[in-house]
Amino acid sequence: MKNIQNELHVIFGTGPVGLTLAEQLSAAGKHVRLVNRSGKGQAPAGAELVAGDALQSDTVRDLCQGATAAYHCANVAYEQQVAVIPRLQESIIEGVAPTGAKLIVTDTLYMYGQTHGQVMKEDSPYAATTRKGQMRARVAETYLTAHREGKVRVALGRSADFFGPRVLNSSFGDRVFPAALAGKSIQLLGNIDLPHSYSYMGDVARTLALLGERDEALGRVWHVPVVTPVVTQREMAQQIGKALGKPIHIQAIPKLAVQAFGLFQPLMHEMVEMFYQYTEPQIVDASAIEQAFGLHATPLDEAIRATVQWYQEQQVHA
Repeated sequence: MKNIQNELHVIFGTGPVGLTLAEQLSAAGKHVRLVNRSGKGQAPAGAELVAGDALQSDTVRDLCQGATAAYHCANVAYEQQVAVIPRLQESIIEGVAPTGAKLIVTDTLYMYGQTHGQVMKEDSPYAATTRKGQMRARVAETYLTAHREGKVRVALGRSADFFGPRVLNSSFGDRVFPAALAGKSIQLLGNIDLPHSYSYMGDVARTLALLGERDEALGRVWHVPVVTPVVTQREMAQQIGKALGKPIHIQAIPKLAVQAFGLFQPLMHEMVEMFYQYTEPQIVDASAIEQAFGLHATPLDEAIRATVQWYQEQQVHA
């Protein structure tokens, strides 16, 4: 039986995904090295935090020497993603490959493009017409090609919209929970009565940890478990109200408003091309990972309660 305490797991990125994953791996007794550019921040108990630029392949290689697995959880400012994410991918592949570590990648749904309500599965076609979606399609295929060619062992964990502790920049993040706690109207996007899949942050991290552990998971994409049955934005808001014991007031933001905000805010400008996600059903089938590994989504009421509690403890203000 292998000694997991001797396993080094390197996580690039200290956003909600990286920190939650570090917390879970550390709790399992593994040696966790978190990496961000500054080396500053608060690492979960048992994890080390070091400075390193993931855009430098030599740095990635040095930090991953002796590692069992490396996890690409690094985030990029929304308005910089098209330019920076491919460069980050190249550096991480080139850096991880010579170390022999497995490479586990956090991924999105953008490459599927507009589905017109069709269920998204791991083998759904890449039909994106947006800049960010087409970039994500190229990046995903590059990872899988690197695996097929034997350059680096890769698995991708593809997630629906995040929510949960530590999640701020999300459709159910800091525009929603702090306002709900303060008794103010929460801001949701587009048509709030369409079915929309969500992934709880704890389940995102559990998926990445599993992919880093199981060799049979390598070489393909896996959808992260999603809330089941699929809910609408309005139903998500109602669950928050239930957890708080009070009604939630909703302000639905239309595309025209996002376009107007985009004249002055780069983030909002970049959201316009992706707004289709809130004007058509977004339904994810994550049954493959459940059937292969028995990984199930956290029940929604439990996930919402944990998220509300985190926001209460952090005192994030609306």
